[in-house]
Amino acid sequence: MKAYGSEQLMEMEHTYGAHNYHPLEVVISKAEGIWVEDPEGRRYIDMLSAYSALNQGHRHPAIIKALKDQADILTLTSRAFFNDKWPIFAKKVSALTGKEMVLPMNTGAEAVETAIKTMRKWGYMVKGVKKDKAEIIVFEENFHGRTTTIVSFSTDPLANEYYGPYTPGFTIVPYNDLDAVKKVITKNTVGILVEPIQGEAGVIVPDDGYLKGLSEIAQQNNILLAVDEIQTGFGRTGKMFCFMYEDVEPDIIILGKALGGGVFPVSAVAANKEVLGLFKPGTHGSTFGGNPLGCAVATAAIDVLVNENLAEKSAELGKYFKEQLENMNSDKIELIRGKGLFIGVVLKKSAGKARIYTTQLKEKGLLCKETHDWIIRFAPPLIITREDIDFAMEKIKDVLG
Repeated sequence: MKAYGSEQLMEMEHTYGAHNYHPLEVVISKAEGIWVEDPEGRRYIDMLSAYSALNQGHRHPAIIKALKDQADILTLTSRAFFNDKWPIFAKKVSALTGKEMVLPMNTGAEAVETAIKTMRKWGYMVKGVKKDKAEIIVFEENFHGRTTTIVSFSTDPLANEYYGPYTPGFTIVPYNDLDAVKKVITKNTVGILVEPIQGEAGVIVPDDGYLKGLSEIAQQNNILLAVDEIQTGFGRTGKMFCFMYEDVEPDIIILGKALGGGVFPVSAVAANKEVLGLFKPGTHGSTFGGNPLGCAVATAAIDVLVNENLAEKSAELGKYFKEQLENMNSDKIELIRGKGLFIGVVLKKSAGKARIYTTQLKEKGLLCKETHDWIIRFAPPLIITREDIDFAMEKIKDVLG
């Protein structure tokens, strides 16, 4: 096959691909661990981790082995039959989340859609809400995916403009404001859907006690609390799941991204039997959800996270990384926020847009991505070392110091 250079490949994508992304101008053709390489052999540290889908690093040997071994045996059965990998995966996710049941899907958006359907079904069948009246509380600046229903409650014009008519049944309130939640609860409220940290909004960390407060509100009003841990889960913030920072037991836990180990789309919803047990055969599903290949990969992905203590490493190295960034005392930086290896650097408007700096960092061998024009997000694979962070900081100081 003909070998193409970076410029040719970017031009080809621009010509034939829909322009629904604005990638940084680098082509990745090879990767291992925290390092990626372009067709010309230039190497970069990946500071995005495919939006936290690569917590275990690129091509982790144990995950790749699970993928290859399973591909040689069985890839897909559909759920029309039992297979020998989905039950094992389900049991492992149940143990990890502390929930009794698991429903598998493929993408994070599918998992969020599943959680929405779960909350509505519970509202009608258990809470007794009148048909088609269920309401779910969501938050300004949220990001839960790109489906028509999900963008219906987005507050980002880029996400939902020209996609109406929008799906009803969602009440939008400010993030990190418990009083705002209390004010909009009605007899038809069935759920609260929240990100423990808002990632796409710029790594917005709520006040301590916020999730605990949401949990108490939910319990007091007979409402389900669903936490979207797709981006914050699996060690990214320094705990296996971000909600674990507070004494909270969500009713529904939404999982994705790093669950697939960076090699396969795997997502899931975990909840107890009184919630997920409401689904009966034919009421919800997916041809590829729970497929043997994905389940084998996800099982290995979880084992890597646990066996290599990646959540603990994220807590330790995230604290170190954040301190190094703060110690720069850069006059370009307004604020640094985050938990674990999930860090947002908010630039002063006077410094210019973040894209200027992500481009400069790319030229120096660091790949990260801007969000909302003024924020740079640093979220490297959790296998990064202190020495790697020191190396990265030299480049960051050159650009932002």
